Amino acid sequence: MLDAAPDPETLLEVNNIEVIYNHVILVLKGVSLTVPKGGITALLGGNGAGKTTTLKAISNLLHSERGEVTKGSVIYDGTPVEHLDPAALVRRGVIQVMEGRHCFEHLTVEENLLTGAYTRRDGRGAVSDDLDLVYQYFPRLKERRSAQAGYTSGGEQQMCAIGRALMSRPEMILLDEPSMGLAPQLVEEIFGIVKDLNEKEGVSFLLAEQNTTVALRFAHYGYILESGRVVMDGDAASLLENPDVKEFYLGMSEAGRKSFRDVRSYRRRKRWLS
Repeated sequence: MLDAAPDPETLLEVNNIEVIYNHVILVLKGVSLTVPKGGITALLGGNGAGKTTTLKAISNLLHSERGEVTKGSVIYDGTPVEHLDPAALVRRGVIQVMEGRHCFEHLTVEENLLTGAYTRRDGRGAVSDDLDLVYQYFPRLKERRSAQAGYTSGGEQQMCAIGRALMSRPEMILLDEPSMGLAPQLVEEIFGIVKDLNEKEGVSFLLAEQNTTVALRFAHYGYILESGRVVMDGDAASLLENPDVKEFYLGMSEAGRKSFRDVRSYRRRKRWLS
């Protein structure tokens, strides 16, 4: 009898965290998830479900918005990190690509990329090598390297934001809404690059995304958030085939595509909320 394959090593573990804003607004209500080393994990849900807050709780960016983790723990590579400042977490290998890209508009594309290496201490040669690597994955950025970032397209700015994160030599990237505001062809291109970075460079990803179909095609595992709680999780293929996910998040059922009105009314009878 063959031995079972060992479970992949857990890189990130979020244990039952609660997040409160302004000392009164409870946003996350006991969220738990894991991300294996070398994996792509999707965090799914509608607008306001708590996806961005979850990422910021992991990357320790809540304090700038008067938010704090009041319960639970965040463990990265076996070490609790919820009390580290964001720069220290970047040095440990975790970096977040914010929703809306947030490039430095007055800087050139290349200057933006180089800001991602500010925590590094391994010399100009290593930084130059990684800049060349970024240009290999994003040849469009090489063409636009001298352009002011504020005058580039939304797709180019998303590439710039991901490339800037790569310049920190991350082990894990927290990627928030990479498809937002992009044409479908560009979304496919961005997710294809994410897949290549995962498979060829070994970068692990936790990506928050409203586009459930695309996210689950590229991810290995997924968690669905609603109102600050994890209501469902599973491997990506099984979630794509789950009738509840199909009906509510994709607008499909065994009877075919449903109208928006039907999908809205379905919210009242979802099995996981009963």
